[in-house]
Amino acid sequence: MFRLSSSVFSALVLSAVAAFAYDPTRSDNLVVYWGQNSYGATHGSDVPSWQQTISNYCQDTCIDVIPIAFIDSFSGGIPDLNLGNESSFPYSICNDNGVSGSCASLAAGIQACQAKGKLVTLSLGGGGTTTARFGSDAAAISFADTIWNDFLGGSSGAHRPFGAAVLDGVDLDIESGNNTGYAAFANRIRTLWAGASKPYYLTAAPQCPSLTHGSGTPSALHGSTLSMFNSTTRKIINSGVKSYPSPNWNFATWNTWAQGAPNPNVKIFIGAPASPTAANSGEYVSASNLGSIALATRAVFSNFGGVMLWDASQAYGKFDSAIKNILTGTNNCGATGGSGGGGPGSGGGGGCTQTYTVKDGDTCLDIESRTGVTVAQLHALNPAINSDCTNLIGGQILCV
Repeated sequence: MFRLSSSVFSALVLSAVAAFAYDPTRSDNLVVYWGQNSYGATHGSDVPSWQQTISNYCQDTCIDVIPIAFIDSFSGGIPDLNLGNESSFPYSICNDNGVSGSCASLAAGIQACQAKGKLVTLSLGGGGTTTARFGSDAAAISFADTIWNDFLGGSSGAHRPFGAAVLDGVDLDIESGNNTGYAAFANRIRTLWAGASKPYYLTAAPQCPSLTHGSGTPSALHGSTLSMFNSTTRKIINSGVKSYPSPNWNFATWNTWAQGAPNPNVKIFIGAPASPTAANSGEYVSASNLGSIALATRAVFSNFGGVMLWDASQAYGKFDSAIKNILTGTNNCGATGGSGGGGPGSGGGGGCTQTYTVKDGDTCLDIESRTGVTVAQLHALNPAINSDCTNLIGGQILCV
């Protein structure tokens, strides 16, 4: 869906009660992509705040689904796993070319996330790749078999990049090319996991602004492929939140499509960047604005399912908690441990006896006047706030 600073739009959903594990019947699920380190791409010198290993983001009670991004090449039917600067982490060395690799070290972290009720899926595609494409339906069917055996519940002759970890599904983030093979891939992967001992989820992040766009940029996913999505499916659409509420905001069209799909309960998510540096110029909206859009959309459209954010390196501990709390109408979600990365300004909400939700334009002095907590106390309670108090984000939850 998004690589580094490219466009990011997923889904927002709201509910009156907080949920800290994925529940497909709810409308307040939060999806956050992990793997590409968008913060590190734009803050090269701030290495300590780069993306952390995946288990850190499961300390957050806000996130329900973590797609691992990306398998960015299908060339020759071999899945090439590209986790951005994961190989630069001080925590692990991880690369995998589909034949050999060193990503098995992530298995324990993936399993720990799943043990907390979170889904961990595998995203195929991403921005900028020209090799995440199928030459034929036969190639797509064969690749589905490979993904099933290498990452999901299969085992036949498999090379398992994540060792014993069994992921929870597949996300198609196809941003260019034609539609060859995707319906065949989706149909085959569904056949493989039919009757499995655990549920699997098939999701998509089509870049197309309409359902009729069928080939070339910006998306290869359209009608025939999308019709493959069934009862265990989240649907993510890339439709810019900056266009809301103009006619270009076509959530109604997607909702109508969903109601006529084979699974009329398919969920549609709105995606958004978690920071100005996580998207192209002009695409970012604040957490408070995004939350308002989500609430307004959920109130009208029955297939509204949740919010997706790009990406974990910039969402964790601040933007994600702000959105989840808006969706649930509570202050219950927040980080329970782990540093999380994401740059400065990570404030929790989890474990605080009192919290304050930052308003757009707030300064530390504004918060002091509203809460009675001095600036010094505010810094002591929220050590990630910088000395000039210039990294506050609207919707961020602070301890006071």
